[in-house]
Amino acid sequence: MAERRTTVFRYSGAAGDPRANPVVGREDLTDARRVVIKIGSSSLTGPHGLRTEEIDALVDLVAGLRSRGTQVVLVSSGAIAAGFPALGLSRRPKDTATQQASAAVGQNRLISYYSQSFARYDTTVAQVLLTAEELMRRGQYINAHRALARLLTLDVMPIVNENDAVATREIRFGDNDRLAALTANLVKADLLVLLSDVDALYTGHPSLPDSRRIRTVSSDEDLAGVDVRTPGSAGVGTGGMVTKVDAAGIAATTGIPTLLTSAGRAADAFAGEDVGTWFSAAGRRRSARAAWLGLTARVRGRLTIDDGAVAGAIDRGRSLLAAGITGAVGDFTAGDVVEIADASGRVLARGLAAYSSSQLPVMLGRTTSELKADLGEGYDGVVVHADDWVRLAPTHSAFL
Repeated sequence: MAERRTTVFRYSGAAGDPRANPVVGREDLTDARRVVIKIGSSSLTGPHGLRTEEIDALVDLVAGLRSRGTQVVLVSSGAIAAGFPALGLSRRPKDTATQQASAAVGQNRLISYYSQSFARYDTTVAQVLLTAEELMRRGQYINAHRALARLLTLDVMPIVNENDAVATREIRFGDNDRLAALTANLVKADLLVLLSDVDALYTGHPSLPDSRRIRTVSSDEDLAGVDVRTPGSAGVGTGGMVTKVDAAGIAATTGIPTLLTSAGRAADAFAGEDVGTWFSAAGRRRSARAAWLGLTARVRGRLTIDDGAVAGAIDRGRSLLAAGITGAVGDFTAGDVVEIADASGRVLARGLAAYSSSQLPVMLGRTTSELKADLGEGYDGVVVHADDWVRLAPTHSAFL
């Protein structure tokens, strides 16, 4: 199985619809009704395990938001980093089995201390362990949405983490940034906040004297020449700025703005101060179905289409017919998710295939009348119905 590549999402489309989200600009941050906050391992843990004072400070911030009526979902890293000192290890393990063992030990310690700290505010916490793979399946996506929505209506504090004790590819993926962005979409959040040990996105490494803070990102041009390859904190975290910018891009395409700052400046941000980097929403709110198709569904294959199909189907929102398809790769059945790409390989959309990869070869490039005459009434030429595909912002391919 190919390893997932992390690539910065690019902005496209109209600005976020203010009627769908009360948070349009940084000045509206305090209007957020539902917020997803992600915090990294380096902000919560150190060489000897949990940093309880930092966790208490985070809990104080979240409790303050909840007291003014804001619903909060916390995506917390730190299970592996909290576990490996307890196993007598001096540094974060590199092999998957030991990472899983560390996560199994550390997750218990992490959620236990969160429970203790939130108890100061008479708040019940709930542990929700997810993997990106689970969110790629429609059934699990819906179940996760229902569970989190119900926890929020019950005034329980959901604490989400990646299920590192069983995950394999997800551990190698990096940090929880992408999972936080998917969670923000899952719960229809108004705002995503990414907290780390760096207070903002800079034009270069923050330690360099000529690096400057990027205040706002609202288009591709704002990221031109920016180096986001700086790795996370050595020995503890696994993510870098590239995963955070990627996560902000995922959120942006679903109409959710993102604030990137440090845990130490989070309270200042919610107090209205100009801190961190603000990523403007670059798309409109999507339905859960569209978001699942566009962001999290497992892709089983790819359809390549000609210029006529790009203009006739993709640009006009029509069904994709066999006549406009020039190639099909992958092993998929009817109902599986496939990418739709142009002749240059640029992925334009994702949709549900009406036919399997074994049925399509004899259909490609043929008109509806030809298919009916040669293959029968069951072959009407609609390979992806207009109701079953979503257009994507230009980004990396999920089908490798």
